[in-house]
Amino acid sequence: MLNLFTGSGVGPTVLYLAVSIFVGLLLGKIKIANVSLGITWVLFVGIALSACGVSLNHDMLHIIKEFGLILFVVAVGLQVGPGFFRSFKKGGLAMNLMALANVALGVAITVVIAKVANTPGLSAAQQAVSDMGIEGGAERLAAGYAVAYPLAVVGMIVTCILLRPLCRIDLKNEPSTEEILEPKAEKQATPTSQRHKVNLIPIFVIIALGIIVGSIPIPVGMKAPIKLGLAGGPLVVAIIGSWLGVKKGWFTTEFTDSHGVWMLREVGIALFLAGVGLSAGGQFVNTVQEHYMWVIYGVLITMVPPVLVGLFGRLVLKINYYTLMGFIGGSHTDPPTLAFANTVAPESCKLPNMGYATVYPLTMFLRIFTAQLLVLLAV
Repeated sequence: MLNLFTGSGVGPTVLYLAVSIFVGLLLGKIKIANVSLGITWVLFVGIALSACGVSLNHDMLHIIKEFGLILFVVAVGLQVGPGFFRSFKKGGLAMNLMALANVALGVAITVVIAKVANTPGLSAAQQAVSDMGIEGGAERLAAGYAVAYPLAVVGMIVTCILLRPLCRIDLKNEPSTEEILEPKAEKQATPTSQRHKVNLIPIFVIIALGIIVGSIPIPVGMKAPIKLGLAGGPLVVAIIGSWLGVKKGWFTTEFTDSHGVWMLREVGIALFLAGVGLSAGGQFVNTVQEHYMWVIYGVLITMVPPVLVGLFGRLVLKINYYTLMGFIGGSHTDPPTLAFANTVAPESCKLPNMGYATVYPLTMFLRIFTAQLLVLLAV
């Protein structure tokens, strides 16, 4: 019986995942100054359990968190797909230019910090470091990721919260829909007996195709090729599949908007956050104690660019706040920020998902590219 709490097999792993999720969801209901972190608490509960000495099989946790992330991005892609290309025509170009500026600012701050602090490879790509044979680089990156990711989650959420008073945003008067986002075709009638059924076939077809697409190497003339990855591939395929599926009549918008897809999204992000927290907690505490200056670096890199770009987007371009929160998450390829945005937005609001999906593909390419570029600069 004791092995259930101290072992590293399937039982303990599932047990602590479940504890992280249900305790995190309960804490997510608490509001302080009318602000709640929502499902993001799952990450922090996982970190706390890991920091207390819970040691689980990292290979198993890696599979669970990656599969959870895949379920999450597929659900997001299905939800935004039918109206994605029309919304992209309206403000997609401006938001992608903002995402480019956001990444550029982050890279500039990283380079300055690296020069001043003499800390090469702060945001480098682990694969590129391994390929170049930089001694100790992979371990240093792992430690950097362990401290940076939780801080990045906090930073993105704090940025979203700060934009409210800075831009004088009143959620009660903030529009939660935009006409351009709604599909032109009327929803097709679905028999009442089928409305509560979830068709799993297109979901797993999208996952399979997404994994294949995400694994295709794209040469860009650098040390290692760029790939869409396990999250980017399924997201892109889900957006295109959802748009094409509704357009061709393969399935209806009642399917893409169904409670089943919503549940898929929530279960996916919960598994991902719990897996990340349980994987990173112990190393997070040790790294913060040994490299406390990294916390300051992480805050600067994480928060300064999105605050500046977010202010420009709201005050100059007048971007909807719910869309802007999704943009902030997408411009950092950060699912927890999108999860937080969805807890702030009304239940039927798709704007955070749309903002996230609009800039995610380009941002992912930019961040992989710039991470390898930083490694080259650091060598």
